[in-house]
Amino acid sequence: MFEINLTNIDIYAWIVLPILIFLARVGDVSLGTIRIIFVSKGIKYLAPLVGFFEILIWLMAISQIMQNLSNVYYYFFYAGGFAMGNFMGIVIEEKLSIGTVAIRIITRKDATKLIEGLKKKKYGITVVDAEGSKGNVKLIFTIVNRQNIQNVINIVKKYNPKSFYSIEDIRHVSEPLPTYGKSWYKLNFLPSLKNLRKAK
Repeated sequence: MFEINLTNIDIYAWIVLPILIFLARVGDVSLGTIRIIFVSKGIKYLAPLVGFFEILIWLMAISQIMQNLSNVYYYFFYAGGFAMGNFMGIVIEEKLSIGTVAIRIITRKDATKLIEGLKKKKYGITVVDAEGSKGNVKLIFTIVNRQNIQNVINIVKKYNPKSFYSIEDIRHVSEPLPTYGKSWYKLNFLPSLKNLRKAK
């Protein structure tokens, strides 16, 4: 029976380094995904900062690959880290809930309670009478921050569960959404820091 003598294995070369390459790739690809999202959302101050750490981690990972080009074993960890990094970047982006979306709701059922439910939660809405392929429908539009998407969907499912709805990203709105809290990435921490310095 074939037996592996652990004393003859270079633990760093065959275990530690591949794991570090994998984690580095997960880190830099995740940051790359987030950076692209920041750029697309116009968050111009955070995007360069994320890009700095993204390329720094990438350089560390690629330097190890370049030093071990003859070892195909490392390639799999490098590629695996890239794949996992894409997944993690999407998950993180969903958790951050960055940006604004337009939700379009189309319903044939009486939408009075649905409209009242949205208004009660202070969502700004626009209601339009329209005609669908199977008759008259109500078209309801609302623009919300991404963190409020599930709240709106829950209201729709509560009052008109068979309604059709679609969600679209919005690059820019002409006016801020006054009924929702300010997004974390737009917060200004400078006044707080100034007050802290004065207190000292």
